Amino acid sequence: MVTIMARSFLSEAWLPKSVLCLRDYNLNKFVRDLVAGITVGLVALPLAMAFSIASGLTPQAGIYCAIVTGLLISLLGGSKTQIGGPTGAFVVVISGIVALHGVDGLFMCTVMAGLMLIIMGLTGMGSAVKFIPRPIVIGFTNGIAVLIASTQVKDFFGLKLDVVPGVFWLRMKALAQNFHTLSIQSTALAVGAVVIILVCRAVSNRVPGAIVALVGGTLTVWIFKLPVETIGTRFGGIPSGLPHFVIPTFRPELIHGLLGPAVTVAMLGAIESLMSAVVSDRMSNDRHNPNVELIAQGAANVVSPMFGGLPATGAIARTATNIRAGAQSPVAGVIHSLTLLAVLLFASHWVSFVPMSVLAGILLVVAYNMGEWREIPGLLKLTKTDVSVWLVTFALTVFADLTVAVQFGMILAALLFISRVAATTTVSQVTDDYIEDGRAHILQDKDIPYYATIFRIHGPFLFGATDKISVVTENIHKLPPVVILRLRNMTALDATGLFALEEVARTLKAGGRTLILCGAREQPARMIHEAEFEDLIGQENITENVQEAIGRAEEVFEKLTPAAKGAGR
Repeated sequence: MVTIMARSFLSEAWLPKSVLCLRDYNLNKFVRDLVAGITVGLVALPLAMAFSIASGLTPQAGIYCAIVTGLLISLLGGSKTQIGGPTGAFVVVISGIVALHGVDGLFMCTVMAGLMLIIMGLTGMGSAVKFIPRPIVIGFTNGIAVLIASTQVKDFFGLKLDVVPGVFWLRMKALAQNFHTLSIQSTALAVGAVVIILVCRAVSNRVPGAIVALVGGTLTVWIFKLPVETIGTRFGGIPSGLPHFVIPTFRPELIHGLLGPAVTVAMLGAIESLMSAVVSDRMSNDRHNPNVELIAQGAANVVSPMFGGLPATGAIARTATNIRAGAQSPVAGVIHSLTLLAVLLFASHWVSFVPMSVLAGILLVVAYNMGEWREIPGLLKLTKTDVSVWLVTFALTVFADLTVAVQFGMILAALLFISRVAATTTVSQVTDDYIEDGRAHILQDKDIPYYATIFRIHGPFLFGATDKISVVTENIHKLPPVVILRLRNMTALDATGLFALEEVARTLKAGGRTLILCGAREQPARMIHEAEFEDLIGQENITENVQEAIGRAEEVFEKLTPAAKGAGR
């Protein structure tokens, strides 16, 4: 029995991507990994410090975390180009833990969360994160973004405020009362940092705006001796040298109080790391292993406190930067960690001159980017249930507590799933009209042309089941020019399912294929219409039944060029 289990865990399904990618690794890939790793390492430097400071810790704690967890996540993870490290999602919960339980409590909580993530990975729960509805995820990210932004107002404007309250509305009140103490120099540096990042992004996604802003702001302060607060004046600089290995103090009396926060850290870490891995898959045409990824995330969080680091997860922005810079394998993530280590060893003196206002400007841009604000207009077009779930989650995150929001979100997800599945059950009489109406929907008497293929969705297409639609696009190069998605037996659709359909439509469009929907029932058809799905694929490509869809496919095919028509053979 032990031998069988050992073989199972040593099988390819449990191997990290760093091992699998070595099979065809070569010098060309290494050179591209080297460039990408150095680039993303420099980008990670200001973010690691900013997240740590916003969490109520020293800037070096963020750098230590990025070095250690970035290395372990790349070596042990299930994603080819994922970059791990401290992220904005943890800022609010970390600051709350430190305020209540101190740094020892944070380290204990991080280890507990890491063990939970390892257990989730080993028990195959890597796919369980998909059972969180999209409105809840958006509510979390919106709320976290607002909270992060609110913590940066003080440094952005250089306000004179000794203590920033931890409660959101008290914090905003204190900031408003002390706004008259703003520093013109700090504000100018912060605004300049934001402008530089936006300009760099407009010029090219490959230009690391955060690094340009950091270097520019630091040189400005150093050259002109501006009287603004820096890392050196607030923290006394950053110690040079390797992080020290220290086993965190174990305090049994804190376990009960840290269970809730540990679950929050574990869930946020799982959600963000797997979301980041999905982004990595789309950009690099790869497929991550969610269980191996969770094990790596867990191991990184167990080890991070031993070097004075924070909780960590997959970082979406840094992962995207890594891929755009040319990353080919997890070696780029390892080089990213070594780049940060080199900065710590040889350039820590210069980090002391980094202005706090510049870091605040960088973090405000990060907060905006992570907020998923573009999702809100589409969300507001959906059902009142989806909108209310998003609003409640957002409000709890901002005005109550992130732990409460996560726990409420999980309970709400279960109730929504039960409710929507129950709503799909119908009882009706079979009449002659029912039989006649169904003739246009059946496939048995239809001739499917060579230039089209049909996929069907059977059952409720709700959160938790949406990953199954990946079968449509996983071999997109083999698909004919027209793809018909038959929705006759799709009994229900929610916001997460709708988002998955939109992703499939965009992927097919980018691959030169036309998507046609047919046969949607009342509730799915209403959601598709309210979300203005026709703007994405065209009203003419949403048909009543499969018979009309095949006719529409013929029209699409006739308009194709000879080269495009050849793709159907």
